[in-house]
This record gives sequence, C-alpha cells and structure tokens, in this order.
Amino acid sequence: MSYEKVSQADHIIVGTKQTVKALKKGIVKEVILADNADTYITDLVVKVAVQENTPYSFVNSMKELGKACGIEVDAAAVAIIS
Repeated sequence: MSYEKVSQADHIIVGTKQTVKALKKGIVKEVILADNADTYITDLVVKVAVQENTPYSFVNSMKELGKACGIEVDAAAVAIIS
C-alpha cells in the first residue's frame, strides 16, 4: 500500500507546489496523491509527473496521507525523492 511507502521512505516532499518543483528538478522517484483532494489541486501534479515519466498513484484519504507523512494536517500530494 502507498501509505506504507510514504511512511517508510527516507526522503519525502509534502504538498503540491513543492512536489511540482521537485518533479521539474528530476529528483522524484514516485508521487502519491490523495483521491479525495480537489482535482484542480492535483491535476498539475499529474500533468508534470506524466511529462517527467514519473510514476504516480492514488490513495483514498488526504487525512491518512498526512498521517503517513508524520504531519498533523491533510496532504494532497507527496513526492518520494531519491
């Protein structure tokens, strides 16, 4: 499950803006997106991930994704970086 990937990753970036920046730098191994996030928030991340040939997947909950990151707030996007 992707929540486990996030919680076990050594280096992550949380948030859509920071994820897009990291994707453009070419340092992202995989992107995890919350399915219940508004699409206007996640569409740009998906677009850039496709352009950069970076795999991405969806999880059900922003709340659970935030918990997997070890933060107290919801997370719409997380990048696992190399």
